[in-house]
Amino acid sequence: MDKNINSVHFDRKREKTPVTVKQFGLANAKKVYNFHRSFPEYKETPLVNLASLAERLGVASIHVKDESYRFGLNAFKVLGGSYCLGTYIADCLNTDISELSYEKIISRSVKEKLGEITFVTATDGNHGRGIAWTANRLGQKSVVYMPKGSSVERLNNIKALGSDASITQVNYDDTVRFASQSAEKNGWVLVQDTAWEGYEDIPTRIMEGYTTMAYEIVDQLGEEKPTHIFLQAGVGAMAGAITGFFADLYGAENCPIITIVEPQKADCIYKTAYANDGQLHKVEGDMDTIMAGLACGEPCSIGWDILKNYADHFISMPDCVAAKGMRILGNPLGDDQRIVSGESGAATLGFVAEALMNKELSDLKETIGLCEDSRILCISTEGDTDRDNYRKIVWDGL
Repeated sequence: MDKNINSVHFDRKREKTPVTVKQFGLANAKKVYNFHRSFPEYKETPLVNLASLAERLGVASIHVKDESYRFGLNAFKVLGGSYCLGTYIADCLNTDISELSYEKIISRSVKEKLGEITFVTATDGNHGRGIAWTANRLGQKSVVYMPKGSSVERLNNIKALGSDASITQVNYDDTVRFASQSAEKNGWVLVQDTAWEGYEDIPTRIMEGYTTMAYEIVDQLGEEKPTHIFLQAGVGAMAGAITGFFADLYGAENCPIITIVEPQKADCIYKTAYANDGQLHKVEGDMDTIMAGLACGEPCSIGWDILKNYADHFISMPDCVAAKGMRILGNPLGDDQRIVSGESGAATLGFVAEALMNKELSDLKETIGLCEDSRILCISTEGDTDRDNYRKIVWDGL
């Protein structure tokens, strides 16, 4: 494996007319948040202040949003899936999601109007589990396809929610195509966060769903504003949504420095940034990385449109960096709270630690602007969603 960390840096002033991010901003995020809050399982996830780690690494603060508590599903993805299904149902009823709470959706009168809907998706695990959970809660059906090599534990978690779930013999992006074909053939509703020409409304709504995390973070931080935000990317939907939220909140010129991290074997966002030719660039093949949630080879066009305008740095890194993040979060310093973070969840904190601790990365550290005054925000997007693999990594290493 290539142990090098590769990086691309964009000039924030490069665009004269940046793409609008209002739909991912504070006002719309409040509406999204209110929908999520209507679920009986809703509870704000922790924003953990790792003061001892910040002191050890020589920065002012490090906060990590721990999404392992989200709706009891051990990952953030349910936010996008639930909001997408909710808004789809709202459209079917000719109403706005702000008028449609969880209790209304599951009411007999609404169910009679809707009939039976089958939602289909492709997933490495977390997104599909969120779709299955929401469909189950709302009295609808789901079909979930997973790429070859997917965790059996993640598959069984999805099946346990009543979904017709299975593992294919092709990679993630080909599984997305198969899900799309199945939706067209069977009259199902495709719910995917990967956008392409002609398929943009549902991915946008999934992205809007992710902004509940950012809405909570701002409230939890209070008066403290982060100087640096680190976001992991698969297709770039979550990264684009959170970047859009903070760009809207602070304005393009005052937005925190945003860095996007990806696994080397699935770095489609990095490759697109590196080429910088107006085209989306794919990664093909098996994409054999421990960061299963980020093993996506084709960028989300909506997410990329935001990232190319508002993100500052794009990182392609080896799996060992994410594994380091898992061990650091699972073995806290001093009074810091322990965070059980999975392979994709720990990617950003792992990169932060490597950039601050590895002297060979001093130029990269300087380019990103990390220093003793830095106030760092990361999101641990998942817990140990594959527990056997989590234990293998933190015990045996890479």
